Amino acid sequence: MALYAPVHVLDDYYLAITLLVTIAYQLIGFGIAFTLKFDKLTDLWGGSNFIILAILTLALSGTTTARQIVASIFIMLWAFRLSAFLFYRILKTGSDSRFDDKRDKFFSFLGFWVFQMIWVWTVSMPVTILNSPNVLQYRQPRFNKASDIIGVIIFALAWGLEAISDIQKYRWKNSAAGKEPGAVADIGFWKYSRHPNYFAEIMAQVAIYIIAVTPTSYRFVPRGTGASAALFASCVGWILLTVLLLFISGLTLQERPGAKKRYEKGDNWPAYEKYLNETSILFPMPKFIWRNLPVWVKRTVGLEFPIYVFDPKKHADMDKVRENRAENGERASSEPLRA
Repeated sequence: MALYAPVHVLDDYYLAITLLVTIAYQLIGFGIAFTLKFDKLTDLWGGSNFIILAILTLALSGTTTARQIVASIFIMLWAFRLSAFLFYRILKTGSDSRFDDKRDKFFSFLGFWVFQMIWVWTVSMPVTILNSPNVLQYRQPRFNKASDIIGVIIFALAWGLEAISDIQKYRWKNSAAGKEPGAVADIGFWKYSRHPNYFAEIMAQVAIYIIAVTPTSYRFVPRGTGASAALFASCVGWILLTVLLLFISGLTLQERPGAKKRYEKGDNWPAYEKYLNETSILFPMPKFIWRNLPVWVKRTVGLEFPIYVFDPKKHADMDKVRENRAENGERASSEPLRA
């Protein structure tokens, strides 16, 4: 059932129109942010872009099919919660340290916004293609398939996990315990994963993809057609998000650099080292399981790749360690150098 026939705009997958809208929208955001040196806009602008694309493709499709509506609502819910939380957080902090070396440099700052264009457009692909004329030309299965149910369950759990873990970390940072020197966030979901929010973010997008490919998984969209290939290929969305979080903007910026900073400053390093050894880097699991896994399992299927692991002998600046410990003779005498 449809309100009207899908509107064909530029191509039959809505990839061109969504790309053009994303580029235009992000360039407007860049212009405002660069002119006003306004850090508070970036994450809100990125999240709202997802919502615009979902509404646009759903409106152009004219469909009232439950799967298209649910997938569109899911990506809007995910984007709204994430951008609203990040916007609230930056209103409290006042500035975004990511842009300290870019804010006044036109091309460096523009690079971030170009990167955001790619992120939004690519991660939106499952919903964009699901809502497209080339998919909707085929009869759509009812919204009761196993993949639909699995996708809904995974999304609900992931969305809740991401929301709650973000709130837990934010409240902890602003509590008396979180403000103590060298405090370790061994609280809530963070007891079971060092990055439960990242895990949940990835799983939310996997859930949307599972729902999006249902029409071709059950062969309502025939295999071998362009529409089927496009639906399956939209996995590039959650794959890109995973790559970003694991290797570019997430773990690589936090794991080893964070441990290095703590070790060199002497910020309760023993407690933090214990937390690293006992807590999974990504997949939530009880501490006794992670603690007893062989190192090779942690470094492979556990995703705690060597690039994240801090080794004081290899990575610490011992001059900084000595300087910091010289300033605190009591600590220097109680914690021998490990390099």
